[in-house]
Amino acid sequence: MPDLRADGTGAPAGAAAVLRDLPEPGTDRRQLPAQPAETPLRLAVPGYAHPLVAPVEWGELTRPAAAGAVHWTVLDVAGGPGARPDPHCLEAAGRLKSARVRTLGRLDLGHGRRPFGELISDAHRFLEWYRVDGFYLGRCPADRDRLPEVRRLASTLGALCPRAHVVLGVGTHPYAGYAEAADQLVTFAGPWADYRWSQVAEWTAEHPAERFCHLVHGVPPTHLDEAMRVARWQGAASVFFTDRPGWEALPGYWDDLVSRLGQGVSE
Repeated sequence: MPDLRADGTGAPAGAAAVLRDLPEPGTDRRQLPAQPAETPLRLAVPGYAHPLVAPVEWGELTRPAAAGAVHWTVLDVAGGPGARPDPHCLEAAGRLKSARVRTLGRLDLGHGRRPFGELISDAHRFLEWYRVDGFYLGRCPADRDRLPEVRRLASTLGALCPRAHVVLGVGTHPYAGYAEAADQLVTFAGPWADYRWSQVAEWTAEHPAERFCHLVHGVPPTHLDEAMRVARWQGAASVFFTDRPGWEALPGYWDDLVSRLGQGVSE
C-alpha cells in the first residue's frame, strides 16, 4: 500500500500482571520511557502501492472498523503528486475523505537534497488535487545540520494548510530537535529482527507517545503481541506491523490487527 506498514481500562492487578509488564531480560529500564497505560495504539499505514494495482488494500482502509483504527495513511501517486491528477488516486482519496481517514501526501525529501521550491510545488498539487490532510516527509534527514531546512519546510506546510498533520519519515532516531519540527516522527522503519532488540533514544522520554511512530515489517503472527509491547515500552502511539517483507501489501493478520487497535488496545 501507500512508504502503504490486558486490559486498557486501568492498571493490571496481581503478581502475574506485574511480571507480564516487565521488560525482557537485559533491557535497560532507563531507555524505556514510562507511558500512560491508557494511551492507545493506532495504525499508521505507510505503503506506496498505487490504487490501480492495490484496490483491495485501499478499499480495506475505508471499512468502518479499519477507519476507526487508522491514524493516517500515505498517498504516493508517482514519487509525489504526479504531473497531473490521477483518476484512480482521486477516487481513492475521495473515499478516504468520506470515511474520515486522514490521508497524507508523500513528499520525498531525498535525505535533504530536494530543492525547497520543488517540495512546496508538490505540496500545492497534493492539496489542490487530492485534498490531503497533511504530509509524510519521506527520506527525511536526521542530522543536526539539516534541521533548519526541515523546520522551514514543516512551517511552510503548516502555513499552506493550517490543520495539516506533518510526519517526518526519518526511520531512525534523529537529532533531538526534530521532535519539535513536526507532529510526528517515524523513529523506526525496518525489519522485526532489528526491532525486537532495538533501543530507544533517551530524549524521547521528554515527549508524549503520540509524537512517535514505528513501522515494522516481517513480524510473524506469533510475535504480534511482543511487537505491541515493544512499541508501548519505547513510547510510540502509531504503529504498522506486517508479516510481509515490505509495505505494499496488507499483513496476513490485518483483520486481527484492526480488531485489536480499533478497540484502543493498551498493552
